Amino acid sequence: MEDNSSCSSVVTNIPQTSFLRRILDRLSCTNCLRLEAEEAAPVAVISLQRYLSEQAEGYSYDLTVTDGVWRAKCFLHSRSNQLVHKNILKIGADIRITQCSFVYSERRLGHGYMCIEELRCGGDRSTILSAINDVCSLPMLMKQGTEGSVFLQRDAPLQLSRKHYLSLWNNDAPEGDLWCSGSSSSDTVLDVSRVVLLSSLESGFRDPWKCLPLLVKIIHKSRLRYYGRSGLKIDYPYQAYLEVADQSGTMSLVLWNELCPEFYQRLTVGTVLHLQNYTIKQSYSNRSRPQMNHHRMQIFTSVEICLNRHNPTAIITVIPPKNVRPEWMLPDVSYLFTSRSELDKLANNAACDVIGLVTFVGRVERVKSKVNKGPEKYWTYRWVHALDGTSDHPFVLELFSSSQVDIFSQICPMTYLVCTQMRVCHVEGSLPFLTSSCETEMFVTGSHKGQPYVSDPRVKNFIQWTKTQKDSVVLQKAAVGGHYCYPRPPRTFTQVADTSAQVDLVSAEDLKQELSSLQYREHKKLAIQGQITAVRYMGRPKTLHSHQPEDEEAVPDPHSESSAAEQDSRLPSPSSDCSSGGRGKRRALIGKAAQTSNNGGTSAKRRLVYENADVEDDNCDSASEEHVEAQNQSRDSNALSWESSSWATQRQEVSEHLTGGGLHQDSISRRFAVEEKDALLQWGNLQPTRWHPDYTADAVPPTNCSGFYQVTILGINKRIAVDAAYFPVVSSDDPRTVGLPQDPHGNTMLSCLSSGFLCPLIDAASHSEQALPEPNEILATAGELEDTHLVCVLDLCHLGGDEVEIVINKVYKVSEVSFN
Repeated sequence: MEDNSSCSSVVTNIPQTSFLRRILDRLSCTNCLRLEAEEAAPVAVISLQRYLSEQAEGYSYDLTVTDGVWRAKCFLHSRSNQLVHKNILKIGADIRITQCSFVYSERRLGHGYMCIEELRCGGDRSTILSAINDVCSLPMLMKQGTEGSVFLQRDAPLQLSRKHYLSLWNNDAPEGDLWCSGSSSSDTVLDVSRVVLLSSLESGFRDPWKCLPLLVKIIHKSRLRYYGRSGLKIDYPYQAYLEVADQSGTMSLVLWNELCPEFYQRLTVGTVLHLQNYTIKQSYSNRSRPQMNHHRMQIFTSVEICLNRHNPTAIITVIPPKNVRPEWMLPDVSYLFTSRSELDKLANNAACDVIGLVTFVGRVERVKSKVNKGPEKYWTYRWVHALDGTSDHPFVLELFSSSQVDIFSQICPMTYLVCTQMRVCHVEGSLPFLTSSCETEMFVTGSHKGQPYVSDPRVKNFIQWTKTQKDSVVLQKAAVGGHYCYPRPPRTFTQVADTSAQVDLVSAEDLKQELSSLQYREHKKLAIQGQITAVRYMGRPKTLHSHQPEDEEAVPDPHSESSAAEQDSRLPSPSSDCSSGGRGKRRALIGKAAQTSNNGGTSAKRRLVYENADVEDDNCDSASEEHVEAQNQSRDSNALSWESSSWATQRQEVSEHLTGGGLHQDSISRRFAVEEKDALLQWGNLQPTRWHPDYTADAVPPTNCSGFYQVTILGINKRIAVDAAYFPVVSSDDPRTVGLPQDPHGNTMLSCLSSGFLCPLIDAASHSEQALPEPNEILATAGELEDTHLVCVLDLCHLGGDEVEIVINKVYKVSEVSFN
């Protein structure tokens, strides 16, 4: 069998001991092979590829594995798809195959493949791959009699009804060798004396089979759209819109199906095309369009140009720039660059182009598309900050993947970023931000050469400004990754019938389902009603996967009778708090800090709880108080916490306590360092499709984190509780500071949870000596949370494996809720 690497080879008789060879030989005499634990040797996953399923509405996966001697391309049984969705099964890690079979194609001779029906996943780093210098040099394993498979699987799914792979995490990025890249211009002498203008097509062309050629220039390019679904008999269900222009105006051109892999990446803004055998159809009205008023040309919208592989076969000729003649009078590509100082004045949803120096790049996350047609799909996006020198505020950019895979994954601090056709978003209580549209294109340092915008005066002014900046100064505030969510929720929480622009208010039971259904790097923002019953200060976030052993027992077999329950209960999972024994002998101390309050009136209910303090609640005399304080002086401050007076009783009645989420190492942003660029890019991007020797899952060192608060929220009906993390903004260097309303507040526990920051924010550059409140001072005010009805806005993000980030974004009191 063959994968999509260009350096593979096929060998059928290598006399080396091989686990894959051995099980393939055993499959010759049995339909299905179940392996005992002691004979299931590890194999490493070197590629994981996704495509539209042949049997049902969903996706299938092919994975290529190696035992260090052979490579084998296998089909993953759908029972294990959940392991991919959670990023438990991933490239660069070892797995153990515990059950497999061999599947022959009934519709094609000489085609068959191994199906992995059950497996166990190991740790993050493969022990097999660490000993292989060149994985491409390993031969591909095939069963005797299926040699014909090699011609079918160079870059195609094992299920023969599908012709191509999709990107692993979204549907709109080109994936595989079939996508032609680079320019392929023709030096053929063309007769351009007889061409038709776009204005003539708009006025009504009745016989498209006799259309004269078109001579046009591309002025805008959209992202790819994949419209595949089960039962659709189209091999390459893709569509891409291009806006083209000639001297008479502009019109939309649609690239259909097979032409997308052949031409999409070769056709760029500024490219001149000679088109023959096109068709003219009425425009599809329900689509987005770029805003092009600044081109000052006639825009024709009633019809669009369609290019297809068949009926008729379109002829597309790319004309080299050197052969483009002035007498053709093709328009120049025009841009509408906006400076940051002008952004606030632009109307909501206005289009603009921007250029800036990147200072912050968020991790790539995914959000589920709300389109109900076809199989489930996700959009991938990331947040970026970029300065242009005209304002102290950066551009805040919400960038969705624009089918420019390499550029989207290579955005990093200290690069020059150009984004076209961005849309302005004005929001209450935050600075305006820009979000990408279907027509947005992105360019970073290394991809600017030859782009039409390089001669734009605004771009030249920006380049002059960057020459006045010192790298060392910019690097002081350059950061990557971590939890980031923009904009902040509004001052008042409003529940309305149309939730498209509002945070959904869900029940605690719904929250449990949302947590368990999250997929890798999927982000959701939800709100729940309830009370905060406990707050604990933690000294450091959880280290991602640090607890996971490097063996096959790290992830349970998903196909055993008990595994489904285990997978569902991991997040969320019942807490030991719900048992009759609770957490054992939990002790309380009424400390001096608890005896005073910024709000007053609730000191009797205030308690500072120190874990494992050997003092009874009703025996809190001054001697024992001194004893416990002495104990805690030598203990990390993560033992500091507060509980409501009723929580000890309430938690005995809670049916479920969702404890698996919280703050993790991946939740904290890192300072950008040029020498760590590659490792930081890996850390912020999604898990790749193919393993590369330079890929290391744990390349980024742990971050420094002064601490965070673990907050227990009890649902309004007191049946389900959830633990969430709150880590306030404490410095103006934090990327989350941008757009954060910084109205002064009293640094009470409730005001901190509501505002998102400690007051005042410290400016590290100015070496401010203003002291922030200590955790014990903040927790001393937590009594105001007692029996207080709150609405808590939570950010949820699946970080891979069993790690789910649950972060408190904002807390509302009932007085801050609008009942509509």
